[in-house]
Amino acid sequence: MTIDLPLILDLLGVFFFAVSGSLLAARKGFDIVGSVLLGSMVGLGGGVVRDIVLNQGPPAAFSNQIYLVPPLAAALLVYFTVKNVKRSGRLLFMFDAGGLALFCVTGSLKALDAGMNPVACILLGVTTAVGGGILRDITANDVPKVFDPKDLYAIPAFVGAGLTTAMWHLEWLNLASGTAAAVVVFTLRMLSLRYGWHAPLAARSWAARRPRRG
Repeated sequence: MTIDLPLILDLLGVFFFAVSGSLLAARKGFDIVGSVLLGSMVGLGGGVVRDIVLNQGPPAAFSNQIYLVPPLAAALLVYFTVKNVKRSGRLLFMFDAGGLALFCVTGSLKALDAGMNPVACILLGVTTAVGGGILRDITANDVPKVFDPKDLYAIPAFVGAGLTTAMWHLEWLNLASGTAAAVVVFTLRMLSLRYGWHAPLAARSWAARRPRRG
């Protein structure tokens, strides 16, 4: 019996993102159907975009029924275990960071296996990582985290996709190094939330100025 490691990592990423979607649905007061749909959207959206770009047939989310299991499991997990919806914000961020970390690695790997150039592999890894989150936040009427100036979202994904692509070309990529890349992304994302790290604003003149003391 052979273990399809890329598939397992992909499904794990779907589950992590789906939990974040179901948690957001709970915070917004959605019903269980909305929880499943929002979890499916964030868990599968980035992978669907990735597979369409790679043009290798129907997206995995539609050709392999096992991809439906993680969103269903995530919705049930949130339904039965979350007691205080208002205090679930930290959990949401943690699961979202976990999905981001896994998807920037698996998205880049799939592009590398398809023979795409390094820049395209990095971009597709980032697209896989942030695509579902954009759909989730827009559907829930929130500003997508990738556009939120208060923390880092796409930059950790770029770091993870870049590390994965570089290690693949150097023939250093294996389970341990791939896991390390995902851990770096997760840690960077959580530290940015903890310490308020963020990228420069689009225009320097828009930065908030300290009020002058009279």
